[in-house]
Amino acid sequence: MKISTFLYTIQQGFRNLFRNKWYSLASIATISACLFLFGIFYAIVSNFQNIVQNAEENVCVTVFFDEDITDTRIEEIGRMIQSRTEVAEVVYVSEEEAWEDYQKIYFGDRVDEFIAGYPDNPLKGYMNYVVYLNDVSMQDALVTYLESIEGVRQVNHLSSLADTLSGMNLLIGYVSLGIIVMLLAVSVFLISNTVSTGISVRKEEINIMKYIGATDFFVRAPFVLEGVLIGLIGAAIPLWAIHYTYDHVLTYVMEKFSTLSHLLQFLPVETIFGFLTPVCLGVGVGIGFIGSVTTVRKHLHV
Repeated sequence: MKISTFLYTIQQGFRNLFRNKWYSLASIATISACLFLFGIFYAIVSNFQNIVQNAEENVCVTVFFDEDITDTRIEEIGRMIQSRTEVAEVVYVSEEEAWEDYQKIYFGDRVDEFIAGYPDNPLKGYMNYVVYLNDVSMQDALVTYLESIEGVRQVNHLSSLADTLSGMNLLIGYVSLGIIVMLLAVSVFLISNTVSTGISVRKEEINIMKYIGATDFFVRAPFVLEGVLIGLIGAAIPLWAIHYTYDHVLTYVMEKFSTLSHLLQFLPVETIFGFLTPVCLGVGVGIGFIGSVTTVRKHLHV
């Protein structure tokens, strides 16, 4: 491409934006609104998934043993459990540790007052393995295996919680996909209409250019650049708005609900925008390019 052709393409691309300014503004506003909603939705979903993931990491299965089991057999069972693909971590809790944990949970600061009537260790024989999973959806398979092991007396687990967390992750995925597809479809439609209008306005000029020997690329490039510029501007605006909004909302929530910080672990701005910035810019430019190229091919019969 000659430098003069390149400069002409850029010049005409920018001129087209202002020549059809109301349609361009409508497309930019639509893309901005779509990507803003996408960004906000992504931030909410990402934080929700992070909270769910943290909850999943705390979901565990507790394995209790037969009363007459030997230490050697307990160690063997531990190795068997750790070798399973479903298992992330296995923690052994002795009788003494089980009793200490019980006192902390149920007696708190009044331990001395309540344990006076208890024997030395009422949880004798309650040593156990606490098993943490890689994926809570695999809990049922693991529990079935654990219950089949010789020497295992009882397996405690919360099946309803695991099912709820797995279902929530699946629902979030489907809803996210549906919303993203709808937003992108609306954006492409608006850009297509904008470029079509630009072609109609300049149809006579384009015919003259073709008669004097202009190539298809020379005629079409400004319209494609116009679509790309619309997408780029439409992506830059919501990125700034989302960054400003997320940063202030995150600061406000952490200040007002500091007592829930151990439960509500929000993702930092850098993590959100490390993904959101390239995706929004790529989607904006991609929508602009695809929308304009498709429209030019369909309507530019010269």
